[in-house]
Amino acid sequence: MEKNAFVFPGQGSQTVGMGKDLYDNFDKAKEVFDAVDDALGYKLSDIIFEGSQEELTKTENAQPALLTASMAVLKVLHTEKGITVEDDASFVAGHSLGEYSALCSAGAISITDAAKLVHLRGSAMAKAVPLGIGGMAAIIGMTPDQVSAVAKQAILGFDDEVCSIANDNSDGQIVISGHINAIKRAQDIALDMGAKRYVILPVSGPFHCSLMGKAKEELASAMEGIQIMKPIVPIIANVKASAVTDPTEIKQLLLDQLTGQVRWRETVLYMKEQGVTRQIEVGPGKVLSGLARRIDKEIQCAAIGTMADIEKFEI
Repeated sequence: MEKNAFVFPGQGSQTVGMGKDLYDNFDKAKEVFDAVDDALGYKLSDIIFEGSQEELTKTENAQPALLTASMAVLKVLHTEKGITVEDDASFVAGHSLGEYSALCSAGAISITDAAKLVHLRGSAMAKAVPLGIGGMAAIIGMTPDQVSAVAKQAILGFDDEVCSIANDNSDGQIVISGHINAIKRAQDIALDMGAKRYVILPVSGPFHCSLMGKAKEELASAMEGIQIMKPIVPIIANVKASAVTDPTEIKQLLLDQLTGQVRWRETVLYMKEQGVTRQIEVGPGKVLSGLARRIDKEIQCAAIGTMADIEKFEI
């Protein structure tokens, strides 16, 4: 029997206009966008549908926007095709921010609580490190061990600096994070050690490393008043790359994720070990489908982010 995993995209997949076709045509989708607007106290939907890409890409907007768009897709999948996480998924997972969408999809957190949390999370991440102090870079064509060696060498003799793996995305695509000077030093080191490409990313901060400590503290305080319930299907947590169902552990792993590594390559491999044959990407873009194909070509992928995608999709 075919086993599906529902996966949810993270920051970077946002585009102006995402979800507008669903908002205009389906009451259940409109309810999602309206609920998030009410929860946040401002019209995020206006920024999503009519704002500038610059405004939408601000971390505190992009994170709840992607959550909202993904949940709208899921609602329409249910109303139009009868597809639900409970009946049709063996696991859920999400890349970084997408982990909140995954938890929401599995009934572990309400859409309004999730929206408030990721808005605060985005704001806390953006202000945790002064602009220009931190950075991130993608290294193409190296193994995790090789990238770890690059990161360690980049801060050799600089005891007060940070440089570490942030995202292990797929075979040969790894992102490092830390102080911008270390990120710049790592470029020559990586290329000398055989990296195919080194790309400094246009991000506002050094996400998923120890420099996010202040953001972790702020999120921990906000989470004290949030109820996490047992998900209806297991979630594969970013920092653990294995299935979790205990609400207390889930809450701690969400905090650890801010300063820890997104182990996406291992997450996809874990899915396969558990018998998952198809990954269904719910939300804007096709980033996770692309990564899955690089990790294991046997995994079937479907990316569902628009009305047209929903119309042609069959479980």
